[in-house]
Amino acid sequence: MRVILFLMRKEFLQVFRDRATVFQIFFIPIVQLLVLSHAATFDIKRTALAVIDADRSTMSMELMRRMEGGGRFEVVLVQSTAAGIEDALLTRRANAVLGIPRGFAADIARRSPVTLQLQLNAEEGAAVGIVLAAAQAVVADFARSAGPTGPVTARVVPGVPLDIRTQGWFNPSRNYKHYMVPALLVSLTTIMGLLLTAQNIAREKELGTLEQLNVTPITKGQFITGKLLPFWLLSLLIFGIGLVVGKLAFDIPLRGSVPLVFLAAAVYLVVALGIGLWISTFTRTQQQTMFVAFFVMLVYLLMSGLFTPVDAMPRWAQWAAEANPVKHFVFIMRAVLVRGAGLETVAGPLIGLALGGAAVLGLAVRQYSKQTT
Repeated sequence: MRVILFLMRKEFLQVFRDRATVFQIFFIPIVQLLVLSHAATFDIKRTALAVIDADRSTMSMELMRRMEGGGRFEVVLVQSTAAGIEDALLTRRANAVLGIPRGFAADIARRSPVTLQLQLNAEEGAAVGIVLAAAQAVVADFARSAGPTGPVTARVVPGVPLDIRTQGWFNPSRNYKHYMVPALLVSLTTIMGLLLTAQNIAREKELGTLEQLNVTPITKGQFITGKLLPFWLLSLLIFGIGLVVGKLAFDIPLRGSVPLVFLAAAVYLVVALGIGLWISTFTRTQQQTMFVAFFVMLVYLLMSGLFTPVDAMPRWAQWAAEANPVKHFVFIMRAVLVRGAGLETVAGPLIGLALGGAAVLGLAVRQYSKQTT
């Protein structure tokens, strides 16, 4: 027992003498717990709602006020025609569209049956059910309290027949594989690009071959290009194989341009490789590299909308997610493959990925040069 206690004491001293290990043990799990417990949720707190108000009456405005008043919807667009609505759904400016017909107020005044139309972005099957239930609850409450002179308490005037019909866009069958498989391809690409790059350079440090390479006539630019380019090509190859398997095994839709998807993957991999290289500049062993890379990937993946909708996150988490390259690649994948979006729709996220890739790769190369000079 005495021997065991001495060995335990030695291990504790060895752990706490290494500041990097102490940081990994105590700080990283706490950050993950505090951040991801808010981000990883299926609860849809607020849905962007576009309204086609063909009636333009006080009654239709009251319905919109009720939709926003419940806290589940945020009216981001109001217009009298359907022009541009498909584009709003395509770019995710709106995730739901409420259609209020002409004569809405007059029909309520006559207590005639009224039918509303609710169009939903059906990509996220679980989220659609939550949004639909919230909309139906608001409409049912409005129907109970609507009377011939306007919205009043249900105890004074009986309700009016008010029905809501739904239509799912992009994934009407709510096949969850169509939503998840493109995102899982993003996950695989991230693992290949980030983890393998960081671990490969960390292995070179452990074996001592990195110092030997640094004293050879090759430049650091040549060394880094030779290190990163094979993983860039391998990751693209794995991505292509995954796309074929996804189509053959799960029949994922390929409504948009496949070359555009590969272009986005090629740009995104520059970001992933840069992050992997950056991690390798301040870790000394493969164990440290794996720990840090796991932390980065877990935060990136869970705060990207890959598994849970970004709309379900708090506002601060949504703002933080805008700096997450995985979020933008997931958006491009789903927009092109599932919604059939073109370059004009994904140009913004694609340019953002290109700028982010240049910045993070430049930072990683600069940091690497400092560590090896």
